[in-house]
Amino acid sequence: MDALQLVALVAASAAIAGLARRTPVPAPLLLVAVGLAAAYVPGVPDYTLDPHIVLPLILPPLLYTAAVDSSYLDLRANIRPVALLSVGYVLFATVAVGWLAYVLVPDLPLTAALVLGAVVAPPDAVAATAIARKLGLPNRITTILQGESLVNDATAITAYKVALAAAVGEGISWAGGLGEFALAAVGGIGVGLVLMVPIHWLRRGLGDSLLQNTLSLLIPFVAYAAAEEVHASGVLAVVVVGLFLGHRNWQVDFATRLQEEAVWKMVAFVLESSVFALIGLQLPFVVRGLGQYGIGEAVWYAIGVFVAVVVVRFVWVYPATFLPRLSARIRDREPEVDWRAPLVVGWAGMRGVVSLAIAFSIPVVTDGIEFPARNLVLFLTFTTVIGTLVVQGLTLPPLIRFLKLPGKDAYAETLAEAQAQSEASRAAEERLDELLADERNALPKPLADRLRTVLERRRNAVWERLGAVNEVTGETADDTYRRLSREMIDAEREVFVRLRDARRIDDEMMRTLLRRLDLEEAAAYREESAG
Repeated sequence: MDALQLVALVAASAAIAGLARRTPVPAPLLLVAVGLAAAYVPGVPDYTLDPHIVLPLILPPLLYTAAVDSSYLDLRANIRPVALLSVGYVLFATVAVGWLAYVLVPDLPLTAALVLGAVVAPPDAVAATAIARKLGLPNRITTILQGESLVNDATAITAYKVALAAAVGEGISWAGGLGEFALAAVGGIGVGLVLMVPIHWLRRGLGDSLLQNTLSLLIPFVAYAAAEEVHASGVLAVVVVGLFLGHRNWQVDFATRLQEEAVWKMVAFVLESSVFALIGLQLPFVVRGLGQYGIGEAVWYAIGVFVAVVVVRFVWVYPATFLPRLSARIRDREPEVDWRAPLVVGWAGMRGVVSLAIAFSIPVVTDGIEFPARNLVLFLTFTTVIGTLVVQGLTLPPLIRFLKLPGKDAYAETLAEAQAQSEASRAAEERLDELLADERNALPKPLADRLRTVLERRRNAVWERLGAVNEVTGETADDTYRRLSREMIDAEREVFVRLRDARRIDDEMMRTLLRRLDLEEAAAYREESAG
């Protein structure tokens, strides 16, 4: 792939993802569909998925941004269901799907079938969590899906390595496989634990938001490479570091947080868009590689594997949800669960780019031994990824709406936010009184009153969202305040530009003045978005 092809891929993917925001179709599904169609358009180059790029260069930043945005406390509170899905289910799916594929496909060796099972075992929850948030699913389901996607790739990659060693005759035993899995897991977590504190210390000590954000872009690659260098799980290392830094993010300065959020949103948007487009673009490559298998025969095998993947997830999810609840201790500690929640979790098992990247990394020949049925495994992986994304992805939103799961309680959340803001404002007011009592902090009364006014507005803003609205506009008092504030800022901005054009101020001064307005508008916009 040359530079022009890469630019074309990123630009087209971003445009399609932007278009998806104006439609009810989730962006990953539209990107895959367009990729499938574009694969056979004359003049579109071949985009072959390179596992040497996806695993070390694309997977770490996607995992890192997901981990930073995740709640460590929520994940810790749901560690049992997350572990059952991200470790237990992946291992179960590896064996169950592998055995079913072995029974279904004639002449497919069991070892190769187990490789296929490991490859298609890990769900990619990017699309599922996006749908869950958009439709307002309960926080616990969203947390479980996020937690599963953070860890299951590590389980699947390790299971794949063990199955691949058996497939090419390296004679690995079950005990050896479990030992390698334990080493990868413990090693990856250990590397993450070793790196997280020094990285956080360096991040805080740099004292420059540009340097801090440069470091932020390097963190996932450093963590992944360090763990892989000692044959540990780079995925787990990235997740551990990301969870720690996200939990401690409040300790860096505001400029770094603002820049970092914008930078990582852009990075995640570009990578996710490009990755889902790449999935669709692989169709000609995997079809050409079928070789001895006819397309009709391979399609029947693909349908069988797809059904196996879907059924096996439900076979695991329902018992894993309800059997542990036979324990009174678990029932007391965890909220009630009915049949609808595991149905959503089970149906949200869409596969993604990690499965394809692992499949593409299967060597043709290892130490003179050819991997059996490699092209068929690659085709079955591709069709499973496409099938789950299209079938489950398109039907998940109507399923969630049909089940009428209790969503977030907006009133309760706003009330909790208002109470938290009141406590924080009270502490800030007490601190302000202490500071103003010191003659070294003497301020003219108008400026001191301004500090109190800003504090009072922040305290009242959330409460006003719970109160009455303007009968004419439907706005709360705080909504009107923000709207008028932004209108005033627009008026100031126009004056600054007019003065620059009249050469009464230079461009540097205008940029300084506009930045102040931008920060004020950003604060108003962030409050409005949070509301």
